[in-house]
Amino acid sequence: MKIENHSETVSTGAAGFRQGSYLILTCFFFSHATFHFMAQSFSVMLPVVKTSFQITPIQVGAIMTAHNLAAGISSLPGGVLSDFLRRYQALLLAVCMLVFGLGWLLISFAPFYGLVIAGTIILSMAGSIWHLPSMAELGFQFSNHRGVALAIHGAGGSVGDVIGPVLTGLLLGFISWRSTLSIYFIVPLIMAFWIYWSFIIIARTKTKAPETLILKKPDFKEQMIVTKDILKRTHIWRVNIVAGLRGMCFTVLVTFLPLFMKEQLGFSSESIGFHFGLLWTLGVVFSPLQGHLSDRWGRKLVLVPTLLYSSLIIILLAFFGKGAMFTVLLILLGLSVRSDYSIVSATILDIAGDRVVTTILGFLSTTRFLMGSVAPLIAGALYQYSGMRATLLFVAALFACSAFVFSSIDMTRKA
Repeated sequence: MKIENHSETVSTGAAGFRQGSYLILTCFFFSHATFHFMAQSFSVMLPVVKTSFQITPIQVGAIMTAHNLAAGISSLPGGVLSDFLRRYQALLLAVCMLVFGLGWLLISFAPFYGLVIAGTIILSMAGSIWHLPSMAELGFQFSNHRGVALAIHGAGGSVGDVIGPVLTGLLLGFISWRSTLSIYFIVPLIMAFWIYWSFIIIARTKTKAPETLILKKPDFKEQMIVTKDILKRTHIWRVNIVAGLRGMCFTVLVTFLPLFMKEQLGFSSESIGFHFGLLWTLGVVFSPLQGHLSDRWGRKLVLVPTLLYSSLIIILLAFFGKGAMFTVLLILLGLSVRSDYSIVSATILDIAGDRVVTTILGFLSTTRFLMGSVAPLIAGALYQYSGMRATLLFVAALFACSAFVFSSIDMTRKA
């Protein structure tokens, strides 16, 4: 069944939002929660996975490197195809979610380390491609409120971040990590059907829009011309460097904090899940709030202090992250570690506009994920040979660098 992308022919209501906006936002909220539920659950599993396969911290980092490389390589063609195949957006999103689940199912049955890498590649490619049209769709549906819409989308990720680690930590006390992943496969399966159903509902109820609201679907040649023009004339590359640096920080934290809690702090799986959930709890509330503030006050005024705050908390965690202070600092880090990315994404969408936005996101995501692929290997070597303090100081330096780069961008112009 071919479902036309409603972003091409939808009408706006009294509030200025396009028909079906809130249904899409709700669907993407829970879909995003699913991606993060699975990802953060696996982070809690990493200590037992490491033991199960008898691998080193560097090999653990290699799993995340494979994730970022696969996501980066798939982002470029995925972005181009997402723009070119707008009429099949519902099917594309649903298939990506289904393949994402299949990747986790493959990992759950993996008899050796190499198959874990293979499963990681499959699920990361699906997740990377899914994020491009979903973010573009939200940017279009809430064109005057991108910061808060993407922050709510990010809060969905935070909900998954909280529930996944806590539930997984509890389950690991009773069943194996393989059995847990096998059970979790049903979640993306359900979400794949929900995504497709949501677009069907909108396709059936939409009304014809005035011509001024219809987005012209570019052909491939026009996509490349418009994309090249945006990349050449705007400061979007510097914004993307910030996104890449921030992504490096995030990847290192979700990979090595669980190992640190298990191997150096002596936490049980239940305690790791609980503390890892704490890290994301405040983001559920503060991510939409900071997105709203960035819409009103400007991206730079909100994001630069947020990045500097993260750097400071990471430094404190490096030197004082033991006992009760570890828990307190982890909670405080949760104020910023999730909300910053939605503001960066909103800034990119501000510049990219609507016409070839997923193509732009694809180009930029490739660079961003390639940057992120290096970080886990560096952090793995630091953790293996120098300990967690060196790893955390590496992350703090990346946060500080990203704040400096973003502060240097002139936000008063787009070209």
